[in-house]
Amino acid sequence: MRDEHDYSLLRHNTFGIDARCRRYIEYCSVDEAILTADIISQGDEPYLIIGAGSNLLLTADFEGTVVRSSIRGISLTESADGEARLCCGSGETWDDVVAWTIKMGFCDLVNLSLIPGDVGASAVQNIGAYGSEVCQVVDNVMAVEIATGRRVTFYAADCAYGYRDSRFKGEWKNRFLITHVTYRLSRRTALNLEYGNIRAELLRKGINTPTPQQLRDTIIGIRRSKLPAPEELGNAGSFFKNPVVSRAEYERLAKRWPQMPHYSMDDGREKIPAGWLIEQCGWKGRRLGRAAVHEHQALVLVNLGGADGIEVVSLCQAVCRDVVERFGIELQPEVNIV
Repeated sequence: MRDEHDYSLLRHNTFGIDARCRRYIEYCSVDEAILTADIISQGDEPYLIIGAGSNLLLTADFEGTVVRSSIRGISLTESADGEARLCCGSGETWDDVVAWTIKMGFCDLVNLSLIPGDVGASAVQNIGAYGSEVCQVVDNVMAVEIATGRRVTFYAADCAYGYRDSRFKGEWKNRFLITHVTYRLSRRTALNLEYGNIRAELLRKGINTPTPQQLRDTIIGIRRSKLPAPEELGNAGSFFKNPVVSRAEYERLAKRWPQMPHYSMDDGREKIPAGWLIEQCGWKGRRLGRAAVHEHQALVLVNLGGADGIEVVSLCQAVCRDVVERFGIELQPEVNIV
């Protein structure tokens, strides 16, 4: 177990904010997670549980303990009918898991390629992209309860998954240390090519019937063309959630902006791309101090170099204010602001 004091979090947030914490603990096994739970439950507060820091914006030094999982390991159990369970340590890198499953002949996770972060965060955040969400394949989440040190297992139905949401972000926040996540895979799963510009990009490459690896390569190419690499330009990927409105509200908006893109949801509501709203307000490529809206993807806020978290928050607030004034829609950050 790693246990350090007065620790820099620069390597633990992709925004590149050089904040520090009073104490940093990294657990590498279930037993160490139980020990960590005992430490922080004995009054070592406040505490902040993080993953790879790809969905985190630090606005100041953290006067408490930061906790992270480094539990590794991937194991696959497959039945004769092609159904499988994939159990992963919460500290595994998410995209490494996606690549591994494709090599093993499964395509269930391919649309979630190149999403940054750890396995544990995938189950907390309910990560999603290109028409897929991880809740569609989560079987169970294993964790240690901080208050008691007991091991618990939650099934997907227990977690109240929603759009970029789960009970781990709400009523269960800071109550559990996730140790493992198990996913359901199947060799009968079909490729999902119908979201965004996936099919058009495949056709541009002359691919009509892609393999899972070809689909993964295409999605990675699309993501890299839109999202800056954090090591080159500090960012946390999509900063805002795509707002979801009622069908009646969308129809009202569409009368004024008939070109407004949207995606119909199963519950009868409409999802509107936040990046489009931001771009219509003239923010794409604009800067505010040392922070900016990315020039190629308005959904992404970037650190131009030396920005602190407060500067990024100020930019976020300015963008949100203009979107409300023009469209009457309130944007919600997807990033965890601390």
